[in-house]
Amino acid sequence: MGRIGDGDIHAAFVEFRAKESDKCLSAQCIYCQSVRAKNTSRQRSHLLECPAYLNAMKEHNPDNPILHEAVNGAQSQHTPAKTPKKRDLDTMMNTGFQGTTSSAPHTFPIPKPNLERDFQMSVQLNPKISVGPGIWGQRNWVSFISGHWNGRWGKGTVVPGGQDSQLIAPDLSTHIDANYLLQTHDHPPAFITVKMDGWRVGPREILEKLEDPAHIDEIDPKTYSFRVYVHMETGDTRYLHLNTGMWIASGVRRGTEVIYDAYRVI
Repeated sequence: MGRIGDGDIHAAFVEFRAKESDKCLSAQCIYCQSVRAKNTSRQRSHLLECPAYLNAMKEHNPDNPILHEAVNGAQSQHTPAKTPKKRDLDTMMNTGFQGTTSSAPHTFPIPKPNLERDFQMSVQLNPKISVGPGIWGQRNWVSFISGHWNGRWGKGTVVPGGQDSQLIAPDLSTHIDANYLLQTHDHPPAFITVKMDGWRVGPREILEKLEDPAHIDEIDPKTYSFRVYVHMETGDTRYLHLNTGMWIASGVRRGTEVIYDAYRVI
């Protein structure tokens, strides 16, 4: 009979044969990519010391038995030959680790990304055009009249003519696939392409109201989620730093307008 947590151990590894001539399988941790021989006890020991795995369990599966063993030590009825010492999980996350396959002489911290509010964009929308049901769902086409934006690195207008090709799922969740062209207030102006990709999701009754112009302004933005990834591109030398940036934006609908607050990932 397997120990408690053995299923979690096996789920954290991908098994493979490094060489066709190898008689034994190898196992790679899907959280930190460390490779070791397929052995449940050794794989368990690795997960007890793997910050990437423990951090993921702490956030998404706090009842995970491996996480509990790492934080509190093994229970007496499941005590292995060598019981791990109790440890502070947050300290482990902050101090990092040295993988068994790493050539680094010391442990190293993994930087945590942060979000910094970077710019806001407001766009006026034309009435949506129904393209009709497709193989993936209802397709709508929304074009943009105009708009404006401002942020840490500049300000300007949204050039008329962009569009959002929306895909509506059966539960009314909406996939956003939008393209914009920004013009800066510089002289001469710079032009920056913006691509947004994400989802607007929430309770069905709320999403139904979002499709009704008479009720849009009555809806609390906290009752639905409107999140998109943002990518920007330009050839203007004044704004080349935008080409390698990463953003996540939160959107709201107000009448015939959509407003985005964009946060740069740093």
